[in-house]
Order: sequence, then C-alpha cells, then structure tokens
Amino acid sequence: MQLDFEHHITAHCENGVASNLLKNKGLPISEPMVFGIGSGLFYVYLPFLKVNHAPGLSYRPAPGWIFNRLAKRLGLKIKRQKFSDKKKAQDVLDENLRNNIPSGLQVGVYHLPYFPEDYRFHFNAHNLVVYGKEGNQYLISDPTMEDVHRLTEAELEKVRFSKGVLAPRGHIYYPIHIPESIDWEKAITKAIRKTCNDMLAPVPIVGVRGMRMVARAIRNWPKKVGVKKANYYLAQMVRMQEEIGTGGGGFRYIYSAFLQEAGKMINNPTLMALSLEMTDIGDQWRDFAVEASRVYKKRSNQEDVYTKLSNDLLHLADREEAFFKKLKKAV
Repeated sequence: MQLDFEHHITAHCENGVASNLLKNKGLPISEPMVFGIGSGLFYVYLPFLKVNHAPGLSYRPAPGWIFNRLAKRLGLKIKRQKFSDKKKAQDVLDENLRNNIPSGLQVGVYHLPYFPEDYRFHFNAHNLVVYGKEGNQYLISDPTMEDVHRLTEAELEKVRFSKGVLAPRGHIYYPIHIPESIDWEKAITKAIRKTCNDMLAPVPIVGVRGMRMVARAIRNWPKKVGVKKANYYLAQMVRMQEEIGTGGGGFRYIYSAFLQEAGKMINNPTLMALSLEMTDIGDQWRDFAVEASRVYKKRSNQEDVYTKLSNDLLHLADREEAFFKKLKKAV
C-alpha cells in the first residue's frame, strides 16, 4: 500500500504534518499559514518542571494545539485517537492506509533510527505522516527530513508508545472534513489577536514576562546551581530553541512569512511591514543562541557572560512587547 501523498519539507514537524495532510485533502495551505492561524508562536517558562534535568521551557503551545486551533478557525474536522492497546493502534493505522487515509502520528524521537545521533533525546512531541506500508515496513514522511523513510512495525510501535513526559500513547490524527468555503480574514484576525494576547499575557511565566523571568534566572544560575549546571541549562535552552523546538529565530521567521502571506491575502499592508520587523527579531534570537552556545562550549571571551546573556534576553522581551502591541493594533 502506497498512497498518493506528496512529501514536502518544512521547518517544524507539527506545522508540516498539518500542511501536508491538508494539501493531500485538496486544501493548499502553507506551513506559515498553518503556524500563524494555529497561533503557534508562544513562550512559557516552567522552572518547577524539569525536562532532561533542566527547567522546562516551551516556545510553542502543547502538542496538537496548533492543528486544533487551525481546524477550529477554518471549520475543519480532525479525528484524533490514543490507545492503551498497541495492537489496536496498529490495526487502526493499517485500516486507514487501506482506506487511502495518510495519517499523522505523535512520536518520541529518541528511538527514531533515521534521526541523527545528536538530535536524539527523550522528546515525545514529534510529528510525522505514515502514507503507506510494504510488507512489515511503514512508509514515513517526516516533514523535517529531506527524504522519506521506512520504519518496521516494531520500530514504529516503539516510538508511538515511548514513555515519559507527553507520552504519545499511539496518538493518531487526520482530517475528515474540509468546508467548501473558508473565511480567511476572520480566521487570520482571530489568530493574530490570540497570539498577541498570549505574548502580552499578564502572567509571570508566559510571553514577554516569561522571557524576562528567564533572563533574571540566567543571571543567577551560576551562583544558585554552579557554573557546570548553569551551562547545561543554557545548552538545553538552545537545543529547545533552535534545534528541536525550533522556537527561537526559526519560529519568528515562520511567523514573519505568515504575516507577509496574510497581509497580501486580506489586503493589510501593515502586516507586511511588521513581517520585516519580526524577521529582524528572529535574527536577534539567533544571535542570542550563538552567544549562549559559546558560553556552554567555553568559547566566549566576554566578561560576566551570564549578565550579558540576561541583558540580551531582556532586550528581546522589550522588542517583542513593543512588536505585539503594534500587531494587535494592526488587526
């Protein structure tokens, strides 16, 4: 069984799976539009939750929320299932393939054999598409990879039922209804307002206030937990920001592309102008990641590097606060 499915490379897995599944169903929607209408830009600091022995930090909403929000705003219907029985999970997937339904899966990345060694760690919120099966091998479209791959039944079962935080429990999802007409302007406007409200939220751990909380924490980490652990925290932050979570510069570039595409679609020049500013903010996130990596790799020659990083992140918070206030007025 090999379904008529086209593999497209994207910057982020959940955006890419959503975009590819919807394109397969006849709705041509880009990754930036999925991300923007799904209000994927987010920030939350969870110092009380340890992920890989470092304070929890997320640059995106919970797994599945981007696609769910997109579906709600566009009037789509998405079917989702989780399982306690591994055989039942495989049976449902096989039945979908027999019925010509490419299916999105949430998986853990640690045991994905095609993932580079440096990118494998216990992260259970990765997404991919299964679009066929030959013998006991599933055909895999992972939108973060250049080529398609294959996983045996045993390999796929292992990543579908990986243990730990955000355990996927065989999570499978796919669109079952796309409306004939879509009010794009309403969806775009509502999505932008939601993102602005999230990033400007009056909650200490969320949005720009969460960024400022992290900035203050960076300044204190060396004294509080020691230099070695402080550097590990920085390494984990950069990995989630730029390599696995894609949340720093990468997400800003995707959001910039969304604003540009949305501005043209609904004839709002202000959105197109703001997209340029968001790209510049993305560049500063990348610069922050580079400076942080120099610190934990012990390649920085600057004095008081933790204070410097703290100040850089505070500056980013100030820029994003001003940006999202302008963006909220634009819609």
